[in-house]
Amino acid sequence: MLSKSSPGPRWYSIPVRVLLVTFVGTLICFAVSLLLAIIGIVAVAHMRGIHPDMTIAYRHIALPAAVVAGSIIFVVILVAEIRRYRKMKTLAAIERMN
Repeated sequence: MLSKSSPGPRWYSIPVRVLLVTFVGTLICFAVSLLLAIIGIVAVAHMRGIHPDMTIAYRHIALPAAVVAGSIIFVVILVAEIRRYRKMKTLAAIERMN
């Protein structure tokens, strides 16, 4: 709940939170997909007896996975933050009435 000294929710906090969470989520997704891609490429290269090409892990696996995940995270967090803002705005209005 908001206290009496709190002015209420601010709309400009939405883009800040959305971009921050999207950036962190995209970095985490990139790191995890890169790790899994490297493990997979090394395993396949070891089984075939060839030298692993790590650029495949970056260009064709991790980067597209991070772009897709970042887009999904952006939309989901944007919707969640707008809902949160509207809820907090309504609760602040109700609190001001009392």
